[in-house]
Amino acid sequence: MKDATKNNHPYLLCERNWVYFLLITVAGFWGAFTYLLRGNVFCNAQTGNVVLMGMAFGSGNWRNGCYYLVPISAYILGAFVSELVPNPLKRRFSVRWDTMLIAIECLAALILGFVPETAPVQISQVIINFVASMQYNTFRQAEGIPMATTFATNHIRQIGIGLAKELHHRHHKEKAHRKKLLRHFEMLLFFSAGAIMGTVICHLWLGKAIWVTLLPLGLLFIALLHADLTTEKALVEQKPAGH
Repeated sequence: MKDATKNNHPYLLCERNWVYFLLITVAGFWGAFTYLLRGNVFCNAQTGNVVLMGMAFGSGNWRNGCYYLVPISAYILGAFVSELVPNPLKRRFSVRWDTMLIAIECLAALILGFVPETAPVQISQVIINFVASMQYNTFRQAEGIPMATTFATNHIRQIGIGLAKELHHRHHKEKAHRKKLLRHFEMLLFFSAGAIMGTVICHLWLGKAIWVTLLPLGLLFIALLHADLTTEKALVEQKPAGH
């Protein structure tokens, strides 16, 4: 594989494992934040919201059912925008869309910390759904392994697959599957850690707890921006794997 940086690393910075660990930790934190403080809705993924919407419609509760169209629509819009805007923005600002997205996430976290507890929960839901969808559609592979950075379901599935392969290959020297198994296990641990920290801090600081995520997001933005302007400046047009 062609070297991606002057440091001879085979992957772009936005594809590194540590970047994905930070992103999924923030996702776990945001999941706890929206469920505990913003309407008992998981904004990082939409399966649960679709089920709840179907249950409401099936029970004849049309008003509650339509309520779930808010987070679902915001998620659709996030994917839509993240497919259209990266190339025009990259050509104009000479930095990667991945970097600009982290800046958007920082701005979102900053704004949400100022939203009062008495404000409609849909404000926070729409913003986080929109951002989470863009993140899920943007960060797709960590050092060659397909990953999801906003929810844990796929990591749990991949752990089960990896354990089955471990059993199947227990008498063989080939253990290539272990790298993938370990990576998904690590992603699940970081997601869980984010949810635990989010729960504790949300109980202490309420809505302002989301400002804690500005620390990892800010560090990530600085690292990505530095790469765009220095070590990976010549590679700004190179697409990350999976796109």
